[in-house]
Amino acid sequence: MSVQPVVESLQRLIKLHESLLTLSKEKTETLKDGDTDKLQTLMLQERKHVQAINQVEKQRQQEVGAWASNAGIDPEAATVSVILENLEDKQEKIDLESRFLKLTNVLYDLKQQENLNQDLTKQSLQFIQMSIDMMDPSLKNMNYGNTKSQQQPQSSKRSLFDSKA
Repeated sequence: MSVQPVVESLQRLIKLHESLLTLSKEKTETLKDGDTDKLQTLMLQERKHVQAINQVEKQRQQEVGAWASNAGIDPEAATVSVILENLEDKQEKIDLESRFLKLTNVLYDLKQQENLNQDLTKQSLQFIQMSIDMMDPSLKNMNYGNTKSQQQPQSSKRSLFDSKA
């Protein structure tokens, strides 16, 4: 049995992951710009890509299982290395190995890009929290005035906009 259906599934996975990488790079720029509407649109598109990737991955697993069963190998133990060891056609070996390496590289790039997006999101949230804290300082954050025995209860926070002096 030919391993060509597995190679074709890997090629579809590569295309979907490359498209997801493009979206991820666009998301990075959107995070930098602070455009939340565009960010929501991109996240919806990402969700659709992930669903498509899951479908293709299930199909790939079925194809690997069918190939392994036909080759007399336990489908659970069928990895790329095992398939490469059992392939006799050199062209199929080259195709499978090149697609596998390409997918691995795209996944690595995608992971790096998503780590960057995660860091940008954390920084944005920290900035928002700092801005909120500056707008509504509590007495415990001030470095002067009351000692611990003289502090008022937490429920009486002062706002930056209090009119009393």
